Amino acid sequence: MPYISNTLTPDLSVVIPCYNEACGISELQSRLVQCLNRREGVWEVIFVDDGSEDGTFDELVQIHRKDYRFKLARLSRNFGQQAAICAGLCYSTGRVVTIMDADMQDPPELLDDCLKKVNEGCDVVYMVRRKRKEGVLKRAAYRSFYWIFDLLSE
Repeated sequence: MPYISNTLTPDLSVVIPCYNEACGISELQSRLVQCLNRREGVWEVIFVDDGSEDGTFDELVQIHRKDYRFKLARLSRNFGQQAAICAGLCYSTGRVVTIMDADMQDPPELLDDCLKKVNEGCDVVYMVRRKRKEGVLKRAAYRSFYWIFDLLSE
């Protein structure tokens, strides 16, 4: 039986940009439900299809039809991850919003750790991966960003 959407404002919105993720999206949905259902309160997940060409959107539609807490946005073509995140943020309605990748390099099981920091009073929480799939140049760019972010936040 499908989940019937209620009119309560979500406590948590999870924004997930997707590009050609058809193979792993159902596992992501399953893991998200397990993690998010353990929490108190109302939640929503906003999947943003960034012009996928592999059936990702069809998979997302099936997920949405089974559980209306999973919402969809579809970009007309591939605009890139940042544009997809921006679109997801525009559609999110939660008191707290988190962003994660669809490829599960950001494991859904770590959401609780982030949300504990929010409950402790942090306005912004970000995690840094210890191991990345990207090449050396991209990893160096990420490290530079975090180094600059740390300097500016002091």
